[in-house]
Amino acid sequence: MATKCGKCGPGYPTPLEAMKGPREEIVYLPCIYRNTGTEAPDYLATVDIDPKSPQYCQVIEAEDIHAKCGLGYVHTSHCLASGEVMVSTLGDPKGNGKGGFVLLDGETFEVKGTWEQPGGAAPLGYDFWYQPRHNVMISTEWAAPNVFRDGFNPAHVEAGLYGSHIHVWDWQRHEIVQTLPLQDGLIPLEVRFLHNPDAAHGFVGCALSSTIQHFYKNQGGTWSVEKVIQVPPKKVKGWLLPEMPSLITDILLSLDDRFLYFSNWLHGDLRQYDISDPHRPRLTGQLFLGGSIVKGGPVQVLEDQELESQPEPLVVKGKRVPGGPQMIQLSLDGKRLYITTSLYSAWDKQFYPDLIREGSVMLQIDVDTIKGGLKLNPNFLVDFGKEPLGPALAHEPRYPGGDCSSDIWL
Repeated sequence: MATKCGKCGPGYPTPLEAMKGPREEIVYLPCIYRNTGTEAPDYLATVDIDPKSPQYCQVIEAEDIHAKCGLGYVHTSHCLASGEVMVSTLGDPKGNGKGGFVLLDGETFEVKGTWEQPGGAAPLGYDFWYQPRHNVMISTEWAAPNVFRDGFNPAHVEAGLYGSHIHVWDWQRHEIVQTLPLQDGLIPLEVRFLHNPDAAHGFVGCALSSTIQHFYKNQGGTWSVEKVIQVPPKKVKGWLLPEMPSLITDILLSLDDRFLYFSNWLHGDLRQYDISDPHRPRLTGQLFLGGSIVKGGPVQVLEDQELESQPEPLVVKGKRVPGGPQMIQLSLDGKRLYITTSLYSAWDKQFYPDLIREGSVMLQIDVDTIKGGLKLNPNFLVDFGKEPLGPALAHEPRYPGGDCSSDIWL
């Protein structure tokens, strides 16, 4: 785990050793003003999450993002053993689909070129994760930026404009060797290998189909994928469509590869699964944190395969929380989850207008790592609606020394 590519960080030799590291004290979050009506640059917020600090739950620093990086339509970044930074792309400068990868200098962050072979980009892109000991990288696909950037249009689903495949790359040759279609796998977003560098298993969260897909290496060296979790849609009234998907927008794995977590941004719940058997995940924790189906809202649930009644709205420290659980980050020891509530400003505006008016929040969940289970910390709330320049939309939390969603052991 490193604070910047090519330099020594805390130096944890294994994921299990990382779990013994010190408790997190600050977290970084990119914060967005686009589509909020505030004319201000996006920025990187540093938030104090040390319970012993007098600035607990406060933004203590904000830095202009675009002064550092001028790239557009990019998503995931990972450090490489070479000291370079690899960044996935979602499209070309015109907003057409292009699932390629950009290499940056690990010190200056200047663009050095593309990672894939010339002309070898995937048709669509989003997230990626690599596992060098198996000479493999897996990438996912959302849609072309021209499709999703102004909001969700159901006609684009009928037209087949959203991704439904994962791509298997040869890590050494930098080229696609397999493209795997997904059963009930529309909009595969976040991808995670198990943290054990010898493991040949991983998971992908498919947002629109509301499924978790398990991919694994076959004995002959090829890769396969199977659906292992399905969150059923809810029949509703007063919403965009007659059925509401859960919309799985983020997933992550604990460093000991025991638990899988994912967020259902529309339904409003966070889930924990035991993945000791990756072919058969077992639900061990579930917690509702807002969402579109809360009581007293505009949506009436007509038929629900999971719940007997609509959940109560979430109120933390006197504030009714807008939006639903979206980006998630886990402490190194696996005992605390941090949750933000904004997905993408155009989609926020469409599905949760209150987010645009009030800004997003960050919450903290206590995790039972023995029996499984999730419990809200009622004393933790970071309210980005109180930022000096106006309500902001906070995205993915990251730690300075590495975390469960960014670190790869070689």
